[in-house]
Amino acid sequence: MSELDYDTILKGIKPSKQEHEEVMKLSGDLVNVINDTASELGVEVEAALVGSVSKGTWLSGNADIDILMKFPLDTSTKLLKKYGLEIGHETIKKMEGAAEERYASHPYVTGYINDYYIDFVPCYDIKSYKELKSAVDRTLLHTKYIQANLTPKQEDEVVLLKKFMESVGTYGSEFKVGGFSGYLCELMILEYGSFKETIQNAALNWKYGHTIDLMNYQTGGNFKDPLVAVDPVDPNRNVAAALTLQKMSEFVVAAVNFHQEPNESYFKQKTHEMDEEILKELFNNRKTKTVLITFKPPNIPADAVYPQIKKTEHSIVRMVESEGFEVFGSASWTDEINEAVMLIEFEVWELPVLKKHLGPKIWIREHQKRFLDKYPDNAWIEEDRWVVGVPREYTQVLTLLSDLMSGKKSGYLQFGKHLKNRIMADHQILDVKNILDSQSNTSGFIKFLYEYLHPGDKIFR
Repeated sequence: MSELDYDTILKGIKPSKQEHEEVMKLSGDLVNVINDTASELGVEVEAALVGSVSKGTWLSGNADIDILMKFPLDTSTKLLKKYGLEIGHETIKKMEGAAEERYASHPYVTGYINDYYIDFVPCYDIKSYKELKSAVDRTLLHTKYIQANLTPKQEDEVVLLKKFMESVGTYGSEFKVGGFSGYLCELMILEYGSFKETIQNAALNWKYGHTIDLMNYQTGGNFKDPLVAVDPVDPNRNVAAALTLQKMSEFVVAAVNFHQEPNESYFKQKTHEMDEEILKELFNNRKTKTVLITFKPPNIPADAVYPQIKKTEHSIVRMVESEGFEVFGSASWTDEINEAVMLIEFEVWELPVLKKHLGPKIWIREHQKRFLDKYPDNAWIEEDRWVVGVPREYTQVLTLLSDLMSGKKSGYLQFGKHLKNRIMADHQILDVKNILDSQSNTSGFIKFLYEYLHPGDKIFR
């Protein structure tokens, strides 16, 4: 691997001195306000800054300000939720910010303060994973472990790794990405020592089931995921559980490409002209039929919306293929507020009226009789098997999709639980080329279509 000027690259992706000071001051002020507010309410709570900001591993312009409100272990869940929300709201009010309630392991508040989004999350003040009461509690242990083990030089190595992953589309453990979490990136740097060594190991040594076990717990065999990273603070947890095989594979291929020919462009987002006319031409040239099912997403947390849409998309694909309509590819997207889209691209979207139905072998006399009683006129033999031509229920895929989405045949589908009523009440089934003729497409939707047409684009430079 030839040498790049990593110091110059870091200057472009690390927070500037001004940004660093601004974020740290805001974080410190928030911790103090939370502690003061808790004291005013007579509640035993201590605030703690966690996440990438607390560990010095955040990317410029992407400050991850997470503040935990630590409650004693003997606090009831009811009181933790009550005071967690109350303290969060009051803190945001004192800081003249805007508040929004969200839900993870339990309710929490997000505040928009001084142009930053900050999460105020109640948790239990645990000292060991054995005291764990909810998943968020473990974050305290993660933060302490990284702060105790990651050197200042390695903080920069994490920043390089995160930016590389972000640029190749594999960073982010939320469901809509299915990639590497920030904590997993930090563990990878602790395992291999540096960004270059991490890339080299992924490129040359990783295989399905590769295991990272910093504490040598030897519990990796308990997990069957594509990548296993045994949590240093909890031997019974795989930090890489949310990483999909797709994103692991993309990262490995990008690592191979970078290892063979290092290039600064791997630390920058690829930009392309995403004009509607160009996309329309690309879809036309494929000679397939691409259908979009559009609807308004339900008002539920984003991490719940994405898996429900994906579940519905996959169920539709299975259903149409069971009827003989061959699918080339599928994808889904949502802006989480106004629009959700399931894209299905067909190799076969129109079928003959008749389909061949295989009956029993002629040697099975009892089954043969029942078959001929049912089809007395048009059955024939192919080798030693009875065959009959029967009319298809659907010869046009659009008719099938309409029946699936309207409820006429919806019982065959596995909808996400919040989607069925929403889709059946209000949806559209549209040809992608007709949508691309519209002038109302958002940049996020156009980007989704571009990335569908160029699935390997980010991992090559």
